[in-house]
Amino acid sequence: MSVFVELALPVPMRQNFSYRVPETFTQTLHIGLRVKVPFGRQQLIGLITAISDECSLPPAQIKSISAILDHEPILPTALYKLTLWAARYYFTSQGQMLSQALPVALRKGADTQGQDITRFKLTETGKQLEPLSLKRAPAQKNLLEILLQQPDQSLSQDEFNALALSKPALSALETKGWVTRMQVQLSVDLSWRDELTLGETPHKLNKQQAIAVSVLTQQTGFACTLLEGITGSGKTEVYLAMIETQLKQGKQALVLVPEIGLTPQTISRFKRRFKVDVAVIHSGLTDNQRLDAWRLARSGQAAIIIGTRSALFTPMAHPGVIILDEEHDASFKQQEGVRYHARDLAVMRGQLEDIPVILGTATPSLESLQNALSGRYSHLELGERAGAAQKVKQGIIDIRSQPLKSGMSTSLINEMRMHLDAGNQVLLFLNRRGFAPALLCHECGHLHECDRCDAYFTLHQGLNEICCHHCGNQYAIPKQCHSCGSSMLMGHGIGTEQLEKALETEFPQHKVVRIDRDTTRRKGSLEKQLAGIHKGEYKILVGTQMLAKGHHFPDVTLVGLLDVDGALFSADFRAPERFGQLYTQVSGRAGRADKPGKVLLQTRQSDNVILRDLLRQGYGDFARGQLKERQLALLPPAWNMVLLRADAHLAEDADNFLSQVAKLLPQDNEFEVIGPMPAPLDRKAGRYRRQLIFQAKHRQRLQQEFEQALSQIEALPEGRRCRWSIDRDPQDLM
Repeated sequence: MSVFVELALPVPMRQNFSYRVPETFTQTLHIGLRVKVPFGRQQLIGLITAISDECSLPPAQIKSISAILDHEPILPTALYKLTLWAARYYFTSQGQMLSQALPVALRKGADTQGQDITRFKLTETGKQLEPLSLKRAPAQKNLLEILLQQPDQSLSQDEFNALALSKPALSALETKGWVTRMQVQLSVDLSWRDELTLGETPHKLNKQQAIAVSVLTQQTGFACTLLEGITGSGKTEVYLAMIETQLKQGKQALVLVPEIGLTPQTISRFKRRFKVDVAVIHSGLTDNQRLDAWRLARSGQAAIIIGTRSALFTPMAHPGVIILDEEHDASFKQQEGVRYHARDLAVMRGQLEDIPVILGTATPSLESLQNALSGRYSHLELGERAGAAQKVKQGIIDIRSQPLKSGMSTSLINEMRMHLDAGNQVLLFLNRRGFAPALLCHECGHLHECDRCDAYFTLHQGLNEICCHHCGNQYAIPKQCHSCGSSMLMGHGIGTEQLEKALETEFPQHKVVRIDRDTTRRKGSLEKQLAGIHKGEYKILVGTQMLAKGHHFPDVTLVGLLDVDGALFSADFRAPERFGQLYTQVSGRAGRADKPGKVLLQTRQSDNVILRDLLRQGYGDFARGQLKERQLALLPPAWNMVLLRADAHLAEDADNFLSQVAKLLPQDNEFEVIGPMPAPLDRKAGRYRRQLIFQAKHRQRLQQEFEQALSQIEALPEGRRCRWSIDRDPQDLM
């Protein structure tokens, strides 16, 4: 009797594919196994979604599978169900969604169980050596010194790589017979489940923290809780107490943070508290490192899993709790490929695993706030700063008609001098990296624009280039104006690179550190800079949003926001919410220990209603006011939204396609179709971008109507002349 399988393959087509299982395969088939199959001219790896003894395709069209890669399903049942639910919700193929849930190495066919690991150890001869005998070979001497510090132990391949040791030096020591390599069989250590060891005594909780911990630890089964705590209120201490309860029950914890930049401090904080294995998963790791962390979590050896958005899909042998820190952060939403939101999928995963989910933030997203206020989520508030931290003083500096020195007013510079003279640290926030946001000709006024986008080149003086931050287009800084030929070119506006140089001149006695994407590209550079800040090596901190989120700098007493006016005016309806979150998060870096903090905001819009409301009411009341405005305007979260994007070399191709799509969608009291219309950035990377918004009052109706229209949309001939994508619950309309 023939056996057939249906496979989800990592291709954009919204369908599964049937294959025959040759009789030579004797393995037991299960749903969820990885299978290698021929697909066109290539071999792909997919997951079995169904097994049957019949197939509707003609025998001549049915290909046979090439190999079965697993003996048991690669994903636990709850995670498998989550990916299938997400594929339907985000209108994508099951294969693409399932591939999101697997590390790259597993998508390429790596073994789920792992191989023996390689370790390096000194031989008896090597133990007798004096490092000074190798002074003419410094790399060998360095490796020998490290191995001599632990002569009876050994160094793993991962530790060797992490220490950036020399491979030629290792080969030389092996050739001389001083170092030997051995294969060590992997074994799973679950001792933490029997006895949990703490590395430090938990901090004493204040009354609000104690109440929050009491409520959270009494929850059984699935419950989603919004933990709304002002910056510095000690949310992490609540997480640690909740995790301790789960670990003592032998259950694992998954902690999601929005940025790689937050993982070093989160890892060190958790490792100090708990003497357990911690698996770390983020995009900065190699494929093999991510696979090793995935294996540790899946086997149950890693008691705590910490990671960014993609870590959501990490399997846990003993699931206990899921925590999202800074749940409001836009980076939890994937903007390329499958546009899923890790926050929403974390809540669904908690439901499927029947475990609690905690969403923590000082500035809740309006979606989470709406769910909390309506009773769908539990709602806990921390309204006072932890320990001896005092409430931060706020002030506005009106810079209209004021002379500025590299974007800084005299008032701000004087205030900085006072705080620096007192031995404290100062943080300046400017959300524009580079030297200047545009290159200007002083003679004719020409601004150098990207030839592929409707955007200006950003000047990067340190790299000697002009670069488009939208498409990555870059050139050496031109010597002459592209318009008039003049050599009088200058940067227009202020970027973090220029601000750093100005501060070094203004405050030569105080070291300045700049943290943005340009200065943190090299591996380990961010950790090194953060360590320097904590040691007090740097007194002035300059940065973009990377520096604004979640960091704890106890010596920062003054925070200055240099230019926020651009954030107050935007085509995106989420702009006021984002500005409120940004201001609150940045200002929360001041006065986090026992020193009083101050926040100064430079603006030319000192009478702006949004700004005044935020400073007078605080984010909590401001957000509730924004929620009412969204309800009146029939915007998310009051209504539900799907955004269709299309781009093409000819604008009319994208317009024609979306116009045809609009005709397929319903319009009445419960549905609204807006567009087609140009995206706020009309041209990007040489392609014209158009958008169509489809809104519905009820989520279920939107799902049904759009699913019905989807097959017709895919069949439109106009769709072949453009690239198009679907974004469910879009977070960015740019």
